[in-house]
Amino acid sequence: MMTERQIEILDRVIREYIRTAQPISSQSLKDKKRIGVSSATIRNEMQELSDQGYLFQPHTSSGRVPTDKGYRFFVDNLFENEIKETKVEMENCFKDALRFANQLTRFIANHSSGLAVGYLSQEKIFYKEGWGRIFEEPEFQERDIAIRFARMLDDLENNIEDLFIEDVPEIKVYIGKENPLSKTDDFGLIVTPCRFPKSQKGFLLIAGPKRMQYDKNIILMDSIIKFLSNH
Repeated sequence: MMTERQIEILDRVIREYIRTAQPISSQSLKDKKRIGVSSATIRNEMQELSDQGYLFQPHTSSGRVPTDKGYRFFVDNLFENEIKETKVEMENCFKDALRFANQLTRFIANHSSGLAVGYLSQEKIFYKEGWGRIFEEPEFQERDIAIRFARMLDDLENNIEDLFIEDVPEIKVYIGKENPLSKTDDFGLIVTPCRFPKSQKGFLLIAGPKRMQYDKNIILMDSIIKFLSNH
């Protein structure tokens, strides 16, 4: 069982690692984040988190990075807290599949490293969130890649039900040329069928550059599937 301080430190380590993609040290965490304890205390807590399997140290002299277990706790805790903070709104939205799909797509965009897409089969409606963030990625500074990405999304709208016909929630990951929507190896795609409120069938997707953070995004999608299956 983690303490509140360990939860806070794990949360901040993961957020900083997601931002920088560099191992996080106790001193850098203290310098950048206002944690009311010494760097030695932070270091001891990070060691405890490592012993519990939430963090690991790539090299003896380096900082620490999250494990899959750490990401899992982060995303589950993040999703649970987000729901708690907006409980009334989410309950109201759950009565309306369209509103819920829109809000859920926005949630995925805010907490993933890609463009989020939500699709409701009955209404043939797409929601896309995260355009501003995705086009800030260095790959999309090349005009040709940005154009190919936009074309891929057009193909998605035209062919989603032909390409992704599974009815049982299962996360599929397509990397580079595995992507059925693109003949180039520039992009990655994570997709799962799901059921929205009132048994509405649909899909959730995260699309982005091939180097997207698959581990974090897969854990995020898995947590969302579990949430939907419990409501």
